[in-house]
Amino acid sequence: MEISTITGILLALMSLVIAFVAEGGHITALFAPTAALIVFGGTIGATLTSFSLKEMKTIPQLIRIIFFTKFSDEAILIEQIVHLAEKARREGLLYLENQLDQIENRFLRKGIQLVVDGTPAEMVRSILEIEVYSVQERHRLGAGIFETAGGYAPTMGIIGTVMGLVHVLANLSDPDRLGPSIAMAFLATLYGVSSANIFWLPISEKLKNLSKKEIKQMDLIVEGVMALQAGNSPILIRERLTAFLRPGRPKKEGGATGEEEPLEATN
Repeated sequence: MEISTITGILLALMSLVIAFVAEGGHITALFAPTAALIVFGGTIGATLTSFSLKEMKTIPQLIRIIFFTKFSDEAILIEQIVHLAEKARREGLLYLENQLDQIENRFLRKGIQLVVDGTPAEMVRSILEIEVYSVQERHRLGAGIFETAGGYAPTMGIIGTVMGLVHVLANLSDPDRLGPSIAMAFLATLYGVSSANIFWLPISEKLKNLSKKEIKQMDLIVEGVMALQAGNSPILIRERLTAFLRPGRPKKEGGATGEEEPLEATN
């Protein structure tokens, strides 16, 4: 599980609740079913209007991604490509056909398969870059769903507050109920702003960040496959691909210790 995701959400929620209780508030005062219905029901409804049902059905998968996705270590990918290049120079490109089943990364396996099949270099690059673009657009759509929800939620909170105040003004003859009714009305704004900034917008940014990492690795693979097909020396390929490593990260000869896997399915 991606610890930072669950830790961040829990920390944000606990900070708000603990601060409220520390100021003398009672935790039960934060629960308002009608306000929650207006904010969350309205947000989901407005978001559903903005996207197709097919696109909305991807939400469970997107939630799973932010909690459970990890990435392959870039240095491991580089060393794997360098190893394949060494074998190809010694045994020929057809030797790589026997290695396909040992390549876990689906995108790398596809690139090597194209090379083994004798696909022209221009066509190999075109096919791989089209897939990179397709993945990027799919990720953009997923992040956009939560970003849109994050835009609607505060507005739904304001709508809920206005509705609550209308109810308050309609019952001014009962002064004893004014305070609790006003507090209940403003809970809708709290729900709207809090949900946007604790759930929807952070999830959107998480998906964007994961997408950037995967696209970077896919670009690395594209360059590695093209260099391998061109018959570049393993040393030159390693030097070329280490440019993709994060700034300040030490370059490793012969492997790395990462335990991450790609955002996209690798099989």
